[in-house]
Amino acid sequence: MTLNGWLQILVFFALVLAVTKPLGMFMARVFSRERTFMDPALRPVERLIYKLTGVDEAREMRWMEYARACLLFSGVSMLLLYLMQRVQAWLPFNPQRLANIEPSSAFNTAASFTTNTNWQSYVPETTMSYLTQMAGLTYHNFASAATGIALAIAFIRGIARREAQTLGNFWVDMTRATLWVLLPFSLVGALLLVSQGVVQNFKPYTVAKLIDPQGQVTEQVIAQGPVASQEVIKLLGTNGGGFFSANSAHPFENPTPFTNLLEMFAIFAIPAGLTYTLGRMTGAPRHGWAVFAAMAFLFFVGVTVAYWAEAKGNPLLAGVDQTASARPRQEMPGGNMEGKEVRFGIANSALFATVTTDASCGAVNAMHDSFTPLGGLVPLANMMLSEVVFGGVGAGMYGVLIYVILAIFIAGLMVGRTPEYLGKKVEAYDVKMAMLNVLIFPLTILVLTAISSVSPGFGTSQLNNAGPHGLTEILYAFTSGTADNGSAFAGLSANTYWYNSTIGLAMLLGRFFMIIPMLALAGNLGRKKIVPPSLGTFPVTTPLFATLLVSVILIVGALTFLPALSLGPVVEHLLMQAGQTF
Repeated sequence: MTLNGWLQILVFFALVLAVTKPLGMFMARVFSRERTFMDPALRPVERLIYKLTGVDEAREMRWMEYARACLLFSGVSMLLLYLMQRVQAWLPFNPQRLANIEPSSAFNTAASFTTNTNWQSYVPETTMSYLTQMAGLTYHNFASAATGIALAIAFIRGIARREAQTLGNFWVDMTRATLWVLLPFSLVGALLLVSQGVVQNFKPYTVAKLIDPQGQVTEQVIAQGPVASQEVIKLLGTNGGGFFSANSAHPFENPTPFTNLLEMFAIFAIPAGLTYTLGRMTGAPRHGWAVFAAMAFLFFVGVTVAYWAEAKGNPLLAGVDQTASARPRQEMPGGNMEGKEVRFGIANSALFATVTTDASCGAVNAMHDSFTPLGGLVPLANMMLSEVVFGGVGAGMYGVLIYVILAIFIAGLMVGRTPEYLGKKVEAYDVKMAMLNVLIFPLTILVLTAISSVSPGFGTSQLNNAGPHGLTEILYAFTSGTADNGSAFAGLSANTYWYNSTIGLAMLLGRFFMIIPMLALAGNLGRKKIVPPSLGTFPVTTPLFATLLVSVILIVGALTFLPALSLGPVVEHLLMQAGQTF
């Protein structure tokens, strides 16, 4: 680790911290229907959308109706994307004349982009036409992100309101999230990326003649297309799906150190801002900052471990002093650069890996499969915490609020009184819904991983690595799918009927089966009366609360997966120290 590397990490976090309050305040005004500087331009567009779609913006929904609207919209969107892939060969904007997508891959991709996962088991530049990329995938980047923000705002309203039966209107929340938050910032971000060299065109792929032919290979096909417009929303909306297979390691997606910083900043901007939105809408700004502090602590723990592990490198590749052979093997000079771009280096690769898995993004500027065992454990563990460390746009916020409810409940048990959260009693129904949300996540991951890891015919036959690293590849795939992340350990060949189907199922369970108990919890909280603080009230604005929240996240989240992590990256690290690799 170097001082320069740490300065870059601290500059990144300072930018996130600087934008948290203004962006959070802006989103609070947007979803509270207060006037903003964008209203003169956007309100007429919003009214036109409601008129064309028949939405009554003044009508609010109970939690069950809100959930039905979300599920209906997502289901129809998924079906349309599936159909578009199945007939893309006959649609326009396909200069490469790419074929229709086969059924299992089309299902996996439709589930992936609908759930904000953006897992890609295919090579995008040789599989998806320009039309599918734009009208299919990029559309879902906006729609799934707006859905996540809407769900988070609904949960915050449930906390903030008293004796209310409704949580808002799903169609209005999603429309405002798209018009006021995602579209304007995406437009500015896309222009910044184009200024740095990210391509944006509709040209057919370029064929270049090789100056030095390699055997029968005399030319190279250089893919291009409308990249910048998809790139910015994949990051701002914490989607993660790349226009190219190499994702943000590709120079057409991420050409300079500035674009690298901009892309990482885009991943954290909205999730960080939502912590201030929480404080503003609930009338407890210090509570929002306490949640931010808990997330920030977990972020720094993750990036420190990842940076240390990658800077230390693989001891088996370290040089040996020939004049003193008895000396112990020294740290690998320069650290572990396998699978990393030289223009970003170890610090920015470790930082990007931590950021993208703290959030449910999944974009990568380095190959996680090439990280050291402990370096690869960090992104895996981040996802296993349900990606509540800032998290995805909306998903991280309502995910961490589930843990807040559990932390308050545990605090109440400690003092022997009914727990209270911002003046509302946390009762048995609330804890049941919170635990149902928490249990669905590990159950999906561990069951599907266990089946795949003992099934040679369709599970382990797709592995490129044996031993604990192979187990980690399977575990990572199902964790990434269930956590709506989308990043991957590249050693698993996942474009098969088995993995397309099971990972697609994991994505749907991880997204929609978890939001139903969350909305039920929000609806129940919204109906409660406010009770005055008492001697048994646990303050949720103090460092003690932040510490308790971190502890609950680690105990409930991380310890659930400790046996699996021990059999995977932990064992691989110990075996590497003993001289064995996989």
